[in-house]
Parts: sequence; C-alpha cells; structure tokens
Amino acid sequence: MRFFVLLRSDSPEANASAKSIFHYLENLDHQVEICEHSGEPLTQASCLEISKSDLLISLGGDGTMLRAVETAVLSDTLVMGVNLGHLGYLTHVEPETVESSLERFIRGDFQIETRTMLSVDLTPADGQPVNCFPAALNEAVLERSLAGHTIRFEVTIAGTAFASFAADGIIISTATGSTGYNMSARGPILSPHLNALVVTPISPHMLFDRPLVLSEQEEIEISLIGTRSAELVVDGIRIGTFEPGTTVTCSTAKTPARLVVFEKPSFHAILKDKFQLKDR
Repeated sequence: MRFFVLLRSDSPEANASAKSIFHYLENLDHQVEICEHSGEPLTQASCLEISKSDLLISLGGDGTMLRAVETAVLSDTLVMGVNLGHLGYLTHVEPETVESSLERFIRGDFQIETRTMLSVDLTPADGQPVNCFPAALNEAVLERSLAGHTIRFEVTIAGTAFASFAADGIIISTATGSTGYNMSARGPILSPHLNALVVTPISPHMLFDRPLVLSEQEEIEISLIGTRSAELVVDGIRIGTFEPGTTVTCSTAKTPARLVVFEKPSFHAILKDKFQLKDR
C-alpha cells in the first residue's frame, strides 16, 4: 500500500511522529512519502503523490487537517487525522494509538465518515468567474480590509435576493466549520453529519442579525457593494482583496471529504470535552 504523511514543518513532535510512522510502515513493506507544509496549499507535485496514495495521514492539529482534506478530496483519497494539536475537532486518532490504527486500516477494519465541503467561485468586478477554492472543509469569509469600517454586501440565496447588510463581514460555513469562526461570531453549532450551510453575518449594523441554516442545495451569492474593499479568506488561506462589484458564490462541493475513523466519534462528547462541560 502507499501512504502519504503531511505535517507542519515547524512541529518537532510531528517530525518525530512522522519518522516513527515511516519506519513502522517501511518495515511492513509499504511505500511512504513524507511532506512538510507551512500553512499554505500543497504543491502540484505533492497533490500528484497524494492522488496515488491509499491513505493520507495528517499529523498535527485542525489546521494541518484542513490542508490535508482540501487536497485529498480532489482525488477522493482517504484521510486519517492524528491529533497533535489542541482542539482536535477533526483529528480522531491520538498519538499513542497511531500504529494500532494503521494496523487496523491495513487489514480493512475501519469506517469512512463523509463531510460536506464548500466550493467557492469568485467573479471580480472587472473579470470572469473563477473557481478559486474547489473544496473547503470549514468556511469562506468575506471581511473588511480596513479596521474601524464596515463593508456593504447583498446576499442572494438560491437565485432570490435576500437582504443587504452593513457589517464587519460574513461567514459561509459547512456543518463541520460551524465550530470554527462561525461559532466565534455566535453562529449555531451544527452536527458535522448534517448536509447544511450556515450564513453568519459578522457584527452587522442592522436589526436583523441572525445566522441562517440552509440546505446543501441552496447556493449563496455575496455581492460587494458600496465603496469599500473586502478580503476573501477560505479555510485560513487569503485569496485576495477585492473591490465593490465583486461577487463570491458558495455552494456544496461535488465531492465530500472522506475521513477514516475506527469508532464512530460522538460529536456531542467531543463538544463536552473541548468546552469542559460538566454533568449536573
């Protein structure tokens, strides 16, 4: 079998774990490729190697997992996340169980958990539509580029104009991404098993300030109006700064992420643990 290991270049713990995984799998006569990243999207060469792999192993926190999943989904490659970070909403394997988890994967003793991904199209004020991010696991954020100023934008849902907003920005998140920036902006927390999208305005200067939970089939268009520019950031990757007249279109990606799990994780138990919620 072929394995691809992705890790942060500045993580000594991840580097040590990668070496251990390499020797373990090599001793079992499997092929292993190791790639370091610094937070940016992976190179085309790395993407090609991932497409040839049976499993992509993410070593780190949720940030590394985002880079792993957005690349693996393009070739429908399975992803196993090893939690070396703090929160670990996406990484289900703990460091002490890596070898036993790999052993189970090799013999086919695992389950596949699918997650809805977000496709983001961008139409600049003076250009043609481009698919700037084919598969994001968490969210797309259009936010102000100047501190102390709001931006204005119009939101269209499923082809029908919904409302105009003056706000610090807007978040379009998947159910998986609902525990990210969306939660910080007081958006709802969704079970990651829901096929839904969440629209959350950031500090809106208007009476209607509620987030919306939409069907996966409802496409969302955000048109920047007024006079101020805004930045587009997708899963932590800055796409650029754009002028009024720009439209960002968010829809469900064609292919879901496929995560390897060994026991079906309880999302409610994870939330309880991360937020240190106690029984009465």
